[in-house]
Amino acid sequence: SLLGCYMCKRHSYMPWYQSKDVSGYWGSHWRMTNRNPEIVDETGKRQIASHYYPLIDPYDSQDPDVIDYHVLLMKYAGVDGILIDWYGSHAVYDYRINLSGSNAVIDRLDDAGLQFAIVYEEYTAGNVATQMGKPAITAAREDIAYMQTNYFQQEGYITLDEAPLLLTFGPRYFRQPAQWTEIFRDLPTAPVFLPLWDHGAFTGDTDRGEFGWVDFNADLRVMETFYRKSPYLDVLIGSAYPRFDDYYEEGGTGTSYGNIPFNDGATLQATLAKATEHEAKYLQLVTWNDYGEGTVIEPTREDGFRCLTLIQEFTGVPYGEAELQLVYDYYQKKQTYKNNTAALQTLERVYALLVSLQPHGAKDLLAQLP
Repeated sequence: SLLGCYMCKRHSYMPWYQSKDVSGYWGSHWRMTNRNPEIVDETGKRQIASHYYPLIDPYDSQDPDVIDYHVLLMKYAGVDGILIDWYGSHAVYDYRINLSGSNAVIDRLDDAGLQFAIVYEEYTAGNVATQMGKPAITAAREDIAYMQTNYFQQEGYITLDEAPLLLTFGPRYFRQPAQWTEIFRDLPTAPVFLPLWDHGAFTGDTDRGEFGWVDFNADLRVMETFYRKSPYLDVLIGSAYPRFDDYYEEGGTGTSYGNIPFNDGATLQATLAKATEHEAKYLQLVTWNDYGEGTVIEPTREDGFRCLTLIQEFTGVPYGEAELQLVYDYYQKKQTYKNNTAALQTLERVYALLVSLQPHGAKDLLAQLP
């Protein structure tokens, strides 16, 4: 349970990436409408739909090596778990492959000791209605039933007051409180349900609070107003982010939402400080890996480990960039020795040491592999 945890820190996590070597094709989140990852420049960078480039190159959300790399970095940054951007359980558009990506990361969290919860993109139920002829309410109820069966009962699922935590990014489709009452009707335990900030009017008595996102004002006045709601909300989840620099216009998928500069980490520091100022009990780090919107905290070629070292300072963990670099080195050797059985056995022991927070032993063992 999260109760009594100050401050619980969760990454919002996107499980929607596909790479050619794992899934057989480059997914739309690397391509948008006009990028081609098969084109590689003189620095070795693939052409992707983002202003930022992952330090480990574009990857697949179902790749266990990538998942372990992500999870280990989070642990050494003092992060408690992930909030998964979830597109439902139906075979419409890329929702089913995204579901596979979600389940792949969930399956790796237990060993790492991290928790998870779902952020439901409920507008997808409307697309299911359009594409499959199924009533949207029915589609949403089926999605919730999937969560109940596959997620809510897991030991690692985040709970509050012994009820599962469930966020929705909106709502954007179901904007009548009675609809949410109907969607949750068959659950044995009502979830601790949180809409996006300033969306509580659409969920009525079904919600227990709200969660924050990105404030495009330099003075953070929207965020300040949000935190001042704290006495009136049962549950409030704050937000902190490094930047916002989307690729929608360049990628041909729409107009840009705007820009928030990185400023060598000053934006992340300011939003973390705002959470501390208001004694936020829960904090969502926005985001681990949304390359399309540029709110990327995982290591990139552009910023290196800067975001994670700032989070380490914030969380007060006894680790620094050296441990993050060690995790990166571990990932690189996993790729180098993919076909070497003996080396992979050694790397399994390295992972066991890393995940149990024994970086010195992991470093010594990793050094045995040239």
